[in-house]
Amino acid sequence: MSDKIQRYDVVVIGGGAAGLSGALALSRARRSVLVIDSGSPRNAPASHAHNYLGREGVPPLELLAVGRAEAAGYGAEIVQGEAVTARKLPGGGFRVVRKDGGVVEARRLLVTTGLADELPPVPGLSERWGRDVLHCPYCHGWEVRDRPVGIVAVSPTAVHQALLWRQWTDDVTLFRHERPDFGDEEYEQLAARGISVVDGEVTGLEVTGDRLIGVRLAGGTVIPREAVVIQPRFTARSGVLESLGLEPTAMETGGQVIGTYIAAGPAGATEVPGVWVAGNVADLMEQVIGSAAAGLKAAAAINTDLVTEDTRRAVEARRAPFSAEAERLVTERVLGDRRHGFQETR
Repeated sequence: MSDKIQRYDVVVIGGGAAGLSGALALSRARRSVLVIDSGSPRNAPASHAHNYLGREGVPPLELLAVGRAEAAGYGAEIVQGEAVTARKLPGGGFRVVRKDGGVVEARRLLVTTGLADELPPVPGLSERWGRDVLHCPYCHGWEVRDRPVGIVAVSPTAVHQALLWRQWTDDVTLFRHERPDFGDEEYEQLAARGISVVDGEVTGLEVTGDRLIGVRLAGGTVIPREAVVIQPRFTARSGVLESLGLEPTAMETGGQVIGTYIAAGPAGATEVPGVWVAGNVADLMEQVIGSAAAGLKAAAAINTDLVTEDTRRAVEARRAPFSAEAERLVTERVLGDRRHGFQETR
């Protein structure tokens, strides 16, 4: 190994809630930690993060800035960049290569790269994503309570989405868009909850100034709505993990793939020894506080794994002098026997 390549106990790839939580715990455990952060958190478009006990309503970027300062306060190093590949080293550990050509090595990896929300090709959705184009009622339902909400059916969970959002407002319209017709039982459930269903393809959003006012259909009709709910496809940002041989797993609902994730154990251990994952890259439905908890859990598992390795090496080092001394005594005895005329027998 070149002396110019910095080696750490743990390299954390991804600087969101999961990665920073893991880095904080590992740094407090007196591990050398490097966080490689691409600087593109999934929730950047949102103005506030919710359901984070003690920090309810905190702006997402502010939460991450505080997390970086806390981890750095215990010695974690944080660099902005994109890790593109990682590979196992013959002598143990991993080599990580960044997009800018930088190279570091680590005894263990914690990958918290999150996921990408892939929106359907309806004009206007991406521009308003995280503001009044939403997907999670627990993240945004309170903010649009009692307002007209439209659900655009792009997945098999559309009826479930409509029934769920009905908890926050009694003015819910389900746009069938390109989905097959619903069943009789589903129509009965929707009717019982006062949810109207509109047929026809959704072709865009109607916006006045910077305010969403409606959903536009193929025939030109505009249905007044102040918020739109869409189910994106959740795709794990798994490039680094794939370079290690970890392929994403498809998540299906109603026979349709709604996303991909990296399979892992309860504490985030993957099939590649020495590699852990946490947050949305492993759990598509996890919220910010759950991702932070997963990062902490993975960090504790990584530290325990390193303690086991450190102890094994210490035992081997402790035994080594005794082994050398025993070999010296045996050699002296054999040479002494030979000097006195004794022959070694087999």
